[in-house]
Amino acid sequence: MATLNIKNFPEGLYGRLRSLADQEHRSVAQQVIHLLSQAVGADEPRSLLELKGLGKECWRGIDADRHVEEERSAWD
Repeated sequence: MATLNIKNFPEGLYGRLRSLADQEHRSVAQQVIHLLSQAVGADEPRSLLELKGLGKECWRGIDADRHVEEERSAWD
């Protein structure tokens, strides 16, 4: 995760930011991330359906039912 440092941040603006963060039960850093996400747009939510078939090559030649049963029997 990246680090963002801001120099010469206006005291009045920081005070308002701190107050808003307190009201929202967030740290100042969390509040800045929240506000920036709203301002520049967060990543579009992805659909779980996009994962369909992902990694299927890893299971080629393996009986999934047998594998699950072997794993379950190892729990005892």
